[in-house]
Amino acid sequence: MARQDSGDVDPPVSRERDDSGTRSGLTGWLSQTARALTGSTITVTEYDPKRHDRLVTFDGIKGYEEVDRYWVNAPFAFISINFDPEETKHYYYVAEPQLSPFESELLERLFEDIRGPLLYRDELSEDPEAALYEELQARLEEYGVRASDETFYRLFYYLYRAFLGYGKIDPLMHDPHIEDISCDGPGLPVFVYHDDYTDIETNVTFDGEELSNFVIQLAQRSGRHVSVSDPVVSTTLPDGSRIELALGEEVTPKGSAFTIRKYADEPFTPIDLLEYGTVDRRMLAFIWLAIESNRSLLFAGGTAAGKTTSMNAVSMFIPPRSKVLTIEDTRELSLYHENWLSSVTRERMGDADITMYDLLRSALRHRPEYILVGEVRGEEAITLFQAMNTGHTTFSTMHADSVQTVINRLENNPINVPRPMVTSLDVLWVQVLARSGGERVRRAKTLAEIEGIDQRTGELDYSTTYTWNANEDTFAEQNSELLEEIREERGWSQSELLEELRNRRRFLAYLQERSVNDYRRFTAMVNKYYADAEAVMERIDAADVEIDEP
Repeated sequence: MARQDSGDVDPPVSRERDDSGTRSGLTGWLSQTARALTGSTITVTEYDPKRHDRLVTFDGIKGYEEVDRYWVNAPFAFISINFDPEETKHYYYVAEPQLSPFESELLERLFEDIRGPLLYRDELSEDPEAALYEELQARLEEYGVRASDETFYRLFYYLYRAFLGYGKIDPLMHDPHIEDISCDGPGLPVFVYHDDYTDIETNVTFDGEELSNFVIQLAQRSGRHVSVSDPVVSTTLPDGSRIELALGEEVTPKGSAFTIRKYADEPFTPIDLLEYGTVDRRMLAFIWLAIESNRSLLFAGGTAAGKTTSMNAVSMFIPPRSKVLTIEDTRELSLYHENWLSSVTRERMGDADITMYDLLRSALRHRPEYILVGEVRGEEAITLFQAMNTGHTTFSTMHADSVQTVINRLENNPINVPRPMVTSLDVLWVQVLARSGGERVRRAKTLAEIEGIDQRTGELDYSTTYTWNANEDTFAEQNSELLEEIREERGWSQSELLEELRNRRRFLAYLQERSVNDYRRFTAMVNKYYADAEAVMERIDAADVEIDEP
């Protein structure tokens, strides 16, 4: 369903309800107007919040304090965040249109009668919303039911949610503040990870059969099959969200379960990393210069640490017109780059499997300058490091929580990268999901440089360029051998290197001050810097931007 900005509809407010739970007067009105009128023509006017009654209301939860409320699909669904002072926890409440008994019975019949005709309509793929709208009008006319505009839109919402949306979790999928959605079994509340309130329980639940059917629907929607004989599926939804599915009690004793890692419509930019405190401007200026100078990066961290998000963000520093090739198991990377080729693996199709190793070997024949790999886990790592050794700049991610853990994983089973090849890696970015100031935050814990093999011990030698101080939530800087290499390559003096880093920090401060966090605008500004850095800096100097170091 087409989302409306909250500005199109008045903010959601509470309204008195009658004993049946519907809005006052609605049941009585329906008893008079929702009557059989054989041969009547159904005419529905476009929803107008100034003329029509509200479609959804919420009176609050007893014993809870409402701390936040916002639309996710105006005027059909909004979210109310409530706080329980006794348990000191938050509760995520999905407020949707409430149906009268008459509307509920009508909706059940519509589910059965619309499903078939809707699937066979030619227009479904072109304009599914219009097709559903027309089918609903046709069925009401067939039933001889004359309903108010408000009733029509309430029915339309639930039909859309069932046939074209994501059922009960459709409002959660529309919520831009949610990163993860998980259901651990029937009868258990769905939990979400919220940007502002972290892990939080919702009022959404599934019964056993309903949950199993929903898991099957999610698999089908992603083009995969899940069954009792093959009960675990890892796949991607059409919008790019990653899903883990489990059917029945074979591997999950509580019953069917699912987890959805939502795909962000708008990727993070380096400005977002600054705003969230993941890094500071010194670190981004360092990474930017490293990327421009064709240095290879590896982003490590635990689950949900944000390593892929950070890799995608700093990839916006890649020079324009450079050939970029991305390789992923599930689509997560999104660049605003003219010369970008995206590829995704294909699994579980018998002999026709296309693995990350296959894609990486193929990628080298495309002669890319930058290769971005979603995650290295096995044999593809050897090919990735071979690419580094042959002059390709590569970025990738790995599950590891420290520099030493990364090295251990690279050198041992199942990856087994020879130690001399590991030295072709230039920068290790280790990111964590941690607590700071009572909040969960994502921070670049360490930026380290691989310097080579220690001739005395034979061990890999690395130095730490930036470290995060968790107590003060600040970043400490150390001398960089990599910057010295770049200075010599570019023929800069020490003062010229420092001036270049300072200019990039000023550039980032300028964009941060103006909230340039749209990835298209950000990339366009970076491209302007590459085209004529002097002109860009003159413009920034004219704006008299203050830099609050770092």
